[in-house]
Amino acid sequence: MTENPMTRTTVTFDSAGIEIAAHLYLPAEPAGPLPALVVGHPGTGVKEQTSGTYAQLMASRGFVTLAFDAAYQGESGGLPRGLEDPAQRVEDFKAAVSYLTTRPEVDADRIGLLGVCASGGYSLAATAGDHRVKAVATVCTAEPARQFRYGADGTQDPAVFQGLLAAAAQARTAAARGEDPGVLTMFPDTAAEAAALGGQHGLEGWEYYCGPRGRHERSAKFLAWESVDRMAAGDVFHAVPLIGPRPILQVLGEHAVTAWMGLEAHRRATGPAEVHWIKGAGHVDLYDKREYIDPAVEKLSEYFAVSLAK
Repeated sequence: MTENPMTRTTVTFDSAGIEIAAHLYLPAEPAGPLPALVVGHPGTGVKEQTSGTYAQLMASRGFVTLAFDAAYQGESGGLPRGLEDPAQRVEDFKAAVSYLTTRPEVDADRIGLLGVCASGGYSLAATAGDHRVKAVATVCTAEPARQFRYGADGTQDPAVFQGLLAAAAQARTAAARGEDPGVLTMFPDTAAEAAALGGQHGLEGWEYYCGPRGRHERSAKFLAWESVDRMAAGDVFHAVPLIGPRPILQVLGEHAVTAWMGLEAHRRATGPAEVHWIKGAGHVDLYDKREYIDPAVEKLSEYFAVSLAK
């Protein structure tokens, strides 16, 4: 894969009154205005991790790219810290589009969204409600509400989520009384515990977020408890039918246990929609392993070159 030079600038923009921190990537010699992509990170991730990787690689292919930290997370503002709010996450994507329309390097009529993991689900919902977005693509699509309710592989005992809802309710009561509500810890202490709790998918997530493979100091290791009940009624896939006739591309790992979520979103599409499988890849493999990322970026580049053409 040919990679051309690029520049990175730290920028901020407003999303429903919350300051969002982002990295703007430009081709080294932009012959603009250019097509542009908003790139969203996985749940608990930050812009310096996998979304930044995809943003850089797509910028090297001639796109202006914007990788941002979700509200309440990373370097972005918002309290409580670690809140996963589906509505706000969708708003962040729309606010990022608004920001790109102000940049002289960007062709405002050629903006697309690229979401990784949780941002895959959120980017679909944002596209559905924002006609400024001309095309959307996702990598290892996931949706936190579904994953919390049904587990990564879709087979979780419903009692697990009911237990989380009970704990979230207790946390709200504690906060109302002026007590510390605590937080929902996302990862166990060791890789062995992660494997015991979540199998290979859980182990790989731990290795990426907690080990040297992908750890970052600002990547969240917890969620605010109220994230759980905000996700209880969430369904970012419900709006997928509104995307058509605009196109959807989903890049999924052949061995990803989460692929059922992407396939569910695919079934709801009313316009051009494609699922592209990366041979041999699991879910987390598409975060950082170049043997899987490179063919994914090749496909994404071809897709956006066509879907964001003049």
